[in-house]
Amino acid sequence: MSYTEPTAGEIKEQRIYRTFGVTDEEFARVTELLGRLPNYVEIGVFSVMWSEHCSYKSSRRVLRRFPTSGPQVLQGPGENAGIVDIGDGQAVVFKIESHNHPTAIEPYQGAATGVGGIIRDIFTMGARPVALLNSLRFGPLDDAHNRYLFSHSVAGIGGYGNCIGIPTVGGEVYFDDSYTHNPLVNAMCVGIIEQAKIARGSASGVGNPVLVVGAKTGRDGIHGATFASAQDPHAKERSAVQVGDPFMEKLLLEACLELIETGKVVGIQDMGAAGLTSSSAEMASRAGSGLTLDVSRVPCRETGMSPYEIMLSESQERMLVVMQKGEEAIAFSIFEKWGLEATVIGQVTDDGMLRIVEGGKVAGEMPVTALVDEAPVLERPSAVPAYLSQLLPAPTSLPDGPSHEDALMHLLAKPTIASKEWVYDQYDSMVRTETFVRPGSDAAIVGVPGTNKALGMVTDGNGRYVYLDPYAGGAWAVAEAARNLVCSGARPLAVTDCLNYGNPEKPEIFYQFERSADGISEACLTFGTPVISGNVSLYNESLGQDIYPTPVIGMIGLMDDAGMITPSSFTNPGHILYVLGDIAAPLQDGLGGSEYLAEFLPEGVLAYKLPHLDLGTEKAVQDACYQLIQQGVVNAAHDVSDGGLLVALAESAIQGNIGVRVEVPQEVRDEALAALLFGESPSRIVIEVASDRSADVERVAQQLGIPCARLGVVTDELRFSVMANGSKVVDMAIGDLRSAWQGAIASWMN
Repeated sequence: MSYTEPTAGEIKEQRIYRTFGVTDEEFARVTELLGRLPNYVEIGVFSVMWSEHCSYKSSRRVLRRFPTSGPQVLQGPGENAGIVDIGDGQAVVFKIESHNHPTAIEPYQGAATGVGGIIRDIFTMGARPVALLNSLRFGPLDDAHNRYLFSHSVAGIGGYGNCIGIPTVGGEVYFDDSYTHNPLVNAMCVGIIEQAKIARGSASGVGNPVLVVGAKTGRDGIHGATFASAQDPHAKERSAVQVGDPFMEKLLLEACLELIETGKVVGIQDMGAAGLTSSSAEMASRAGSGLTLDVSRVPCRETGMSPYEIMLSESQERMLVVMQKGEEAIAFSIFEKWGLEATVIGQVTDDGMLRIVEGGKVAGEMPVTALVDEAPVLERPSAVPAYLSQLLPAPTSLPDGPSHEDALMHLLAKPTIASKEWVYDQYDSMVRTETFVRPGSDAAIVGVPGTNKALGMVTDGNGRYVYLDPYAGGAWAVAEAARNLVCSGARPLAVTDCLNYGNPEKPEIFYQFERSADGISEACLTFGTPVISGNVSLYNESLGQDIYPTPVIGMIGLMDDAGMITPSSFTNPGHILYVLGDIAAPLQDGLGGSEYLAEFLPEGVLAYKLPHLDLGTEKAVQDACYQLIQQGVVNAAHDVSDGGLLVALAESAIQGNIGVRVEVPQEVRDEALAALLFGESPSRIVIEVASDRSADVERVAQQLGIPCARLGVVTDELRFSVMANGSKVVDMAIGDLRSAWQGAIASWMN
């Protein structure tokens, strides 16, 4: 070692613990739990286990509000990933996590290791990963640094996923000033497993050996967990960002799945945030056991690593495995076959202690319950932000607003709305040949091997909505995710969430967090989609500016028959277009929260109320769409969301390379027409049906008590034509719309 670690007395007297993010009160509590002062290794271990990232100390009491159970749930929160029954003895395993702070510092590796970490969470459960999704948010592309962060993050996601051979099938990308210095990179992974082969992260069985498998341990990522919990993460060094190796992870994936298949694994866990510390403490906590670990046995790629460094390293592509006693040779053989190391570093004990030794010397000794169960649960103050009481009723037009044609062209060219081909063309979305619907539709669809079933999967969220109405914005994210699945023909099953917020020490930020959690909870109950896994990312602020409160919902849906897959692109000339839901809702709701206001009144977009969301109406609209798809009535379906009705119609026409002729089915004051065409009121779906199925649409809508409006027809003339009040308000070539929509992001990035 090239330095001398401070003594326990020096740690207290010089308050060195503060540099680890440990408060004076927490240090006093650690001392009380140990019955003595902690040494350098021990305070390092406590600092990461009690960090926001690992302990959820600000969010834990709020997360308890989520519904987490249901007849379909096989594993809820508390394990590496959640698991849901999909019938026939099979299950889907999925989770989403953030890698925001590392990406802000080193975008390629920050994003890449986020992908690697979430993949390990899935195969740790014994599941084979079959799909990746992501949710990305960056500042506007007219800023060079934003373009740098965006391009390198996308490259990191693609580089890792493509190399390991897991298709990236879907996601979302938003651009807003709120994320300029603090991008959000949320990665989701989905796997499939036979229910009889589910593995869990438990360290049980006194005397069972503990193995570290995979890559060697280095000094990269030390204190990454506390770094991600810091108020000023940008002040940290790049050494806190891990470096990934997707080729090694591919070997690790196959070796771990083969090892689990032997039935000799007692427990297995990814070494993610806080590395060996969190994996060992959490595994012991689940089993009510203890562990003794000899760090001198841990394979290291750098010389002279101290117990402190080994315990806190977040080097990638490593797992902790507890084997049945006497079966270690099986692990050695399998990992040698895959060119990887498997090393016994300790054993399970019955004394409830996490004991760290270096050879014959004890380097640290802590009760597992103190590390996990006694982690602080904070009662953060909450205060309603003053701006919420000052929001105005949203306008239905702008005094000097653009023509409807100009508005449509501008909105289609906004990077948030425009085609994301520049992004997903860098991802391999077809590897493994089970991807039925690639990125670009309402939801991705992946087949379940050996069956006629398929899984729908999506990520959704809108930080601006949550800022304007935390409760409704949280519910809205769930509603839109479910709506996207339903439009694709899938029945929503369950949710994983990634909750991205600013500094929770600010009462107004904590209010946004807890109220949006309430909205998520209510919506999950409405749609029958329990929260089975997730992640919280706080302290997303830079230069004193917090990001929008941005809960991201990852949702999985099931299709019993993959033949019912429904595209978002229009398909056949002569078919009829309908809107399920209240087409005129924006005449009451106005343009609040919309991309229209963000584009043409950017300084005022945060001044107006969000449109009203009624979860009962939303559920009825989704039920109508799902029933009509199951009855074979619907040829295409697309939800009305960012950009409003005209953008939804244009997207479906562009993707189908087909024309549409629309006539607004009611008289609308000219000054309110912008709201009807571009307002973002929820609970509306555009569907395409054959002309002889119109009666079916109207019958189902009537049965479920929802409005339903005939809107127009699909044509073979490649034009986008809209009539209102007897006059043509939009008449444009599909090719011109495509040019604006398809090339927008590429024009900034190339």
